[in-house]
Amino acid sequence: MTHDLNKGDLMVAEPFMKDPAFKRTVTLVCENTKDGALGLVLNRPSIFKINEMVSNFPAFQSTVFYGGPVGMDRLNYIHSYGDIIPNSFHIKDNLYWNGDYEVLKKLIKEKKILPHNIKFFVGYAGWDAEQLKEELNENSWIICKDFPEIFRMHEYMWQDVLHKMGGKHKLIAALPEDPILN
Repeated sequence: MTHDLNKGDLMVAEPFMKDPAFKRTVTLVCENTKDGALGLVLNRPSIFKINEMVSNFPAFQSTVFYGGPVGMDRLNYIHSYGDIIPNSFHIKDNLYWNGDYEVLKKLIKEKKILPHNIKFFVGYAGWDAEQLKEELNENSWIICKDFPEIFRMHEYMWQDVLHKMGGKHKLIAALPEDPILN
């Protein structure tokens, strides 16, 4: 089976996925090559603000999200500032991943970056090519090609994405986490 998975696509966990790291998550694909893929879980906010987690970070009101189980000592960020943050990786449209960290902090101090156009993550999700191919063949993920509200993430994004995809996905969005409760 061939899967058309590109940077900028969303991987929506199938409704009864058992893996607690990905149960009812929406993961943004930041990179997908023949060697594997890297993504960020969009709908797992932590209780911490960026200033509470990163020392010497300028004053900034932004929640840090759990990006995935790999590299928990690594800060990632997605943003719409690819034109002013050098070395940003273009994902799709006006969506970028990471970039020059020192420039980022400088721009935040200068109030040229706003919290609603950048999101921070601790950790990331990673797959080698065969692992991701296997998970896609097992229908562990529903691929969403177009969901523009990336910066309006929230805990219930899983339901929202499926609902907006329509059809059978709209029905999946209504399924309870525990089918016994149905």
